[in-house]
Amino acid sequence: MGKQKKYKTGIVLSGGGAKGFAHLGALKALEEHSIFPDVISGVSAGAIVGAFYADGFSVEEIYKLFTQKKLFKYFEIAKPNSGLMKITGLAGVLKENLKAQVFEELKLPLFICAADLNNGNEVFFSSGGILKPVLASATIPILFKPIIINENLFVDGGLLNNLPIEPIYYDCEKLIGIHVNPIGYHEGFNSLIKMAERCMHLSIANNVYHKIELFDLFIEPRELINFGSFDFSKARKIYDIGYEAANKALRKYHKL
Repeated sequence: MGKQKKYKTGIVLSGGGAKGFAHLGALKALEEHSIFPDVISGVSAGAIVGAFYADGFSVEEIYKLFTQKKLFKYFEIAKPNSGLMKITGLAGVLKENLKAQVFEELKLPLFICAADLNNGNEVFFSSGGILKPVLASATIPILFKPIIINENLFVDGGLLNNLPIEPIYYDCEKLIGIHVNPIGYHEGFNSLIKMAERCMHLSIANNVYHKIELFDLFIEPRELINFGSFDFSKARKIYDIGYEAANKALRKYHKL
């Protein structure tokens, strides 16, 4: 017999901006099938969802938290030489609502992936303060000002790893991956932001799809191809797409 794993079920949550609302729908579907994670690894939007979920917030509570005020209130303009916007509003939401201040206080073990600009590598945070790693993981380069942690500059971990299975891969009996940033045909690049968003999506796609076979259950809502990272006004639709995609994947999984 092989060595018993540390956790029964591990869940990996990808980045995707507003498409992260699909994580909530998928988590709700998993709950309805009595599937709950024992450990979470997340990046960018997945880091935000993962932090609140690991802190004991319900799916409904997280959804309400990020739909009760307009997107622009989460950001403010910064100096052009450091990034177009600061994530001061998001920092406020995290500070005001997370009950845990450090990883060790969370109800579930959590790993957060961020990209170290100075050293050019991914870093997984799982101890110490929560706020800066989550903010760093969600900091889209160029658009947002980098986050300083231990004197180094950090940005969105999805740049190097948008499906961070590595820190929990060997410790889980079952692994579930939720990828909300599918790649497919797209048009309408009528702004620099949309062009930059598309280029980043294409650049990070290669660090995702070779990992699919590592998961026992892989959930990817293909309909999200038609949504952008800043489509926060479509949160309910995105949530529903995640819910339906998870249910579809679960039905197929149970037939195996």
